Amino acid sequence: MYAAERQQEILRLAHEDGRVDVLSLAEAFQVTAETVRRDLKVLDRAGLVRRVHGGAIPAGRLDFEPDLRERDAVSADEKDRIVRSALTELPASGSVIVDAGTTTARLAAVLPVDCQLTVVTHALPVAARLADHPGIALHLVGGRVRHRTRAAVDAWALRAYAEINADLLLLATNGFSADAGLTTPDLAEAAVKRAMISAARRTVLLADSAKHGRQHFARFGALSDVDLLITDTGLGPQDAAAIERLGTEVVRA
Repeated sequence: MYAAERQQEILRLAHEDGRVDVLSLAEAFQVTAETVRRDLKVLDRAGLVRRVHGGAIPAGRLDFEPDLRERDAVSADEKDRIVRSALTELPASGSVIVDAGTTTARLAAVLPVDCQLTVVTHALPVAARLADHPGIALHLVGGRVRHRTRAAVDAWALRAYAEINADLLLLATNGFSADAGLTTPDLAEAAVKRAMISAARRTVLLADSAKHGRQHFARFGALSDVDLLITDTGLGPQDAAAIERLGTEVVRA
């Protein structure tokens, strides 16, 4: 079976069953798991499926939100490279808002012990990683906690961010593109993200390339709202150049 035929069959199975997993596909097609992952990557890039931990879901369910464990396992190596690059953007001192997201949570876990910062976050996983850091003055924003993201949303969170004037925002997103801007599945999360952008003097977006071109229900900003995008080399030079024409610096880690 040629790769294109196998990919077409994978797409058919994804639509029939609502989800496909790598190991079952590898067994069914008598190929390696790595071959299946390459097939899913091709389909994901074409916008036909969305990769999740262990497999993929059809693109018709793009606003389905995998849980944190599934999202953290996607593009793990790319996220680690993004985190290493983002560490160089942190100020020597001052205030930083850290958004809810798997990449931002990874960054919080590896902040140097000699780091001296005031950190504001509405994300419980980020706060848990920073609560015992000796150099961090941690401010936890409250509100209704969404189970999918473990992040506070709604009026309390919006009021808190309206009172803040931070040096830097480390922003996360579910999807980004030059045309559609920054998007996420949930309206309440989008409102908090807009408030954070307004609350910071500089915005750095941490987003792996798998999120490029994805569009979700709630739009919370344009790429021109972002000063720096840190992504990985999966974002092609032409796409990076299109984003930079909007005034956003791009680093491909």
